[in-house]
Amino acid sequence: MKYVIISNRLPVTVKRTDAGVTFTRSGGGLATGLDSLETDAPKHWIGWCGVQVDDPAERADIDRRLGAQLLHPVYLNEQQIADFYEGYSNSTIWPLCHYFYSNIVFDDAFRRAYWEVNELFANEAVKVVEPGDLVWVQDYQLMLLPGLIRERIPDVGIGYSHHIPFPSYELFRCLPERADILRGLLGADLVGFHTHDYMRHFISAVYRVLNLECRVDEVQLEDRISETEAFPMGINYDLYHNAITTPEVAAHADAMRGIAGDSKIILSVDRLDYSKGILTRLESYAAFLESHPEYHGKVTLIMVVVPSRDNVPMYRDLKTAIDNRIGALNGKYATIGWTPVHYFYRSFSFDELTAMYHLADVALVTPLRDGMNLVAKEYLAAKRDAPGVLILSEMAGAADELRQAIIVNPTNIKQIGDAIFSALTMPDAEKLAALRDMQSLLARRDVTAWAGEFMRELTKAKARNDELRRKVLGQSGIAEIRDRYRAARRRLLVFDYDGTLAPLVSDPAKASPTVDLLASLDRLAADPDNTVVISSGRDKRSIGDWFPNPAIRLSAEHGAFSGRTANGTAITVRWCGATTLWKLSRTSPTTRRDRTSKTNRPPWSGITGTSRTGWPNSASPSS
Repeated sequence: MKYVIISNRLPVTVKRTDAGVTFTRSGGGLATGLDSLETDAPKHWIGWCGVQVDDPAERADIDRRLGAQLLHPVYLNEQQIADFYEGYSNSTIWPLCHYFYSNIVFDDAFRRAYWEVNELFANEAVKVVEPGDLVWVQDYQLMLLPGLIRERIPDVGIGYSHHIPFPSYELFRCLPERADILRGLLGADLVGFHTHDYMRHFISAVYRVLNLECRVDEVQLEDRISETEAFPMGINYDLYHNAITTPEVAAHADAMRGIAGDSKIILSVDRLDYSKGILTRLESYAAFLESHPEYHGKVTLIMVVVPSRDNVPMYRDLKTAIDNRIGALNGKYATIGWTPVHYFYRSFSFDELTAMYHLADVALVTPLRDGMNLVAKEYLAAKRDAPGVLILSEMAGAADELRQAIIVNPTNIKQIGDAIFSALTMPDAEKLAALRDMQSLLARRDVTAWAGEFMRELTKAKARNDELRRKVLGQSGIAEIRDRYRAARRRLLVFDYDGTLAPLVSDPAKASPTVDLLASLDRLAADPDNTVVISSGRDKRSIGDWFPNPAIRLSAEHGAFSGRTANGTAITVRWCGATTLWKLSRTSPTTRRDRTSKTNRPPWSGITGTSRTGWPNSASPSS
């Protein structure tokens, strides 16, 4: 057995230089979590290599060099990158999941590219994945992939993690491909989200779109169960907590303190995106300065906006609006010795960023909608023993865990402004008490614990489904039935109806028996050594009308009626000595598990695969 992680990108950055192709390992949370998994099994990773590679010789070289690290690249061309990633993933799924309906782009070329690229990932997966392996698929770019892998390799454990919000059914239903997306996700044995709210939205969508039987945390499929659970993602806590103790980070902190002077520092760090609420955050800071002139010259907002998709018109417009608002705010309030907002539109190194975290008195994290938001967790870890306050949006997944933060509505400008004032005036002892409580939680629930817990639950989910599949009638079971049938002097054949003789359908009235089924049952009933019984929870009239052959016995209405209604006369089923070959029933996976309890067994359920004689005349089967 081996672990196979599949994500949109490999955990390496591939670059072309004058010296050739180079690889740089990513320090992201997912890569850290995978590397820290405690297992003797090999750990493989499949993903896009990050650059377009057309030359077969160059591809072979990349395959060889990455393969030595158990990394397996998927190659995409320029059009696929545009339509799959920038298109369907980030122009359709991203705004849908973040509740920005007006930003959704429905484009058939985008949809086709998404399906095509997911197929490319599946094709690469079958080269690596073998029966018995554990596969962990990551995020919204690959929602079809669990189902595609399941079709090709049924005997494999598949997990899927959704790292962004999952929207409510009322919004998700707007997606034309909603059923296909859900079926793709249900190829997984375990579907993970960051919060229970997202998990409940997913279950609701499955129930309403696919009309499948769902429980609180599982979806019942034909021969297995797809389970769902909340797994809040953590960070590499020790890395951030100990960063300020290194000379490099300490030097950056000193330099930043020189920029801010004696001002209190409010820190905002975000990728350029409309879901982050950056403009509302600026309006809230402006409202704070308007309401508290005593803080003029005593507080500075350091705003870091990391470039993202600024070639897209919507994002270019957003950047322009941010630039203009910061310019207006600084123009109104700035003095010769004080700049209210220090604005950086670029990325920072790890050392620079952790120095900012450690130095900031307040972190302002107010996305309009966010799957988790690791910036909030990184800030708390990097503070170490220095007092600091986190102002956190209630719409971020992290708000479910970090309850000691100041939780705000990200659209309430006055509330955020008041929260800034509360954070700046809070006593240090109160700040430290809240900080230590949240740090203790983050240390326990770090990225290593997150990855380990997910893989443990996936292992359990696969084992449960393996057990259920063993209960489905296979070739050995069919052979046993055939041998017992031929050897028996008298035979009792009990058939469940819905889900066994007829498929489960949304309209029960449409589950009438086929001509071939009736012919097969008539042939069995014609043998004088056979007693054929249909056992069903349906009403006696429907069952009697569907099976008019008087030689076929009926048990309807969950055993409340035993007999026939075809000619209007009830006939009591009388059991005599017989050999029961098998109780032919394909109950749902959950029903099979529930019936392991003796208290749920009907009196005759023990006849499966055994011989019974001397049934009482009054006995009748119960479905």
